[in-house]
Order: sequence, then C-alpha cells, then structure tokens
Amino acid sequence: MKAHGNNFSTLCELQRQMAQQVVLSSLKGEIRFISGVDCSEVQGRVRAAAVLMSWPQLEELGRSAFEDVCTVPYVPGFLSFREMEPMMKALEALKGPVDLILVDGCGIAHPRGLGIASHLGVATGVPSIGVSKSPLVGSFEEPGEAPLSSSPLVFQGRQVGWALRSRKGCKPIFVSPGHLIDLEGALETVKMALRGYKLPEPIRRADRLSKLRPPKA
Repeated sequence: MKAHGNNFSTLCELQRQMAQQVVLSSLKGEIRFISGVDCSEVQGRVRAAAVLMSWPQLEELGRSAFEDVCTVPYVPGFLSFREMEPMMKALEALKGPVDLILVDGCGIAHPRGLGIASHLGVATGVPSIGVSKSPLVGSFEEPGEAPLSSSPLVFQGRQVGWALRSRKGCKPIFVSPGHLIDLEGALETVKMALRGYKLPEPIRRADRLSKLRPPKA
C-alpha cells in the first residue's frame, strides 16, 4: 500500500473512501482456519508475522514472517500504511486458506472508521477483527473484574467495539469488527480464542514471532 508521500490529508481521504467499503454483518460460511497477524519494528525495519491455526481447536498449522524497511513514520490512525503490506506478504506465505483474520490493531474503532483490521479485511476480502491493548477512539465503562466481562466502546454516539476483560487482574483489551463480521461476532470470536493469556492465542503467537530476529550470519 503506497503512502502517497506521507501526505496525511490524502491518506485521510483515502481512509474515508475505503471505510465506505467496510461491511458489518454476521459471519458467512464455515470458519475452519483462523490467522493472527502482528508487526514489530527494530532499527527502522518492520517485521510482520502471521500464524495459521485450526478453528476452534487453535492447533497451530503454520507460521510465516516478512521483513522490510519502514518507509512511513509511526502516526496513530495511519498504522495500515506502515504495516499492512508486510502483513499481507506474511499472510500470502502461509500454507493454507484463511477464513478469518485477527489483527493486532483497530477495526472500525478508528477516527475515520478504517483501522488496520478493517483496511486489511477490505484489501483481502477476508473477515477480520481488530484487537488492541488501548483504544484509539471512544469511551467505555470499565468492565467487571470477572474474566470475559465486557462493556461497549462508543465513539460519536455509535458503538464501535468492546472493552473486554480477557484475564483476571489485567487491564481490558479492545475488540472491534474489521470487515465482514458484526459487533457480537467479533466479541464472541475473541472470547473463544483466549487461552489464559491477555491476548487471543493467534495474536499472542504472531506477536512473539514478530519479535524474533534471525541470527546474524
């Protein structure tokens, strides 16, 4: 995805246009394979990682990574122009179909309705969900202390996601639909993908893989 010379007014307009392509609906078809994707940066290089797992068993079936030079600075709200192309390369390298993508980032819970999970979903045509450690927009009431407690995340009078207590004693994570899934489906999917950690298992594994660097020759 080209960054248009980091012209952020142009990028804003592109996001608004692409946000009109986002579809929020119940999941269609059977979900058998789910992928988690994440990125990390070290010394000016971004490394994207993708992990493929069976659903709902969450048995790991494959993993891949793609590393490239960062060409776009980190600016909140424009993460997809920095990380989406490496993420797509990592997804393309997986050996198998992907029916649903969990993305470390935002879905529609975004100033212009197009976080990286939504952008990736529209670009690939695959249902997607955003999961982030902090909200980019919106307000919420603190969910209950019990694991799996949740509360609506609201932005400009519209619910755009959930605050979810994924683990007892942890701050909530923030779940928002990306594309081709609705609010309830996004929340229930993330709950089912938890395995005792703060992050859903596909993203947790992708996060760890993104931080691994090959040994120097």
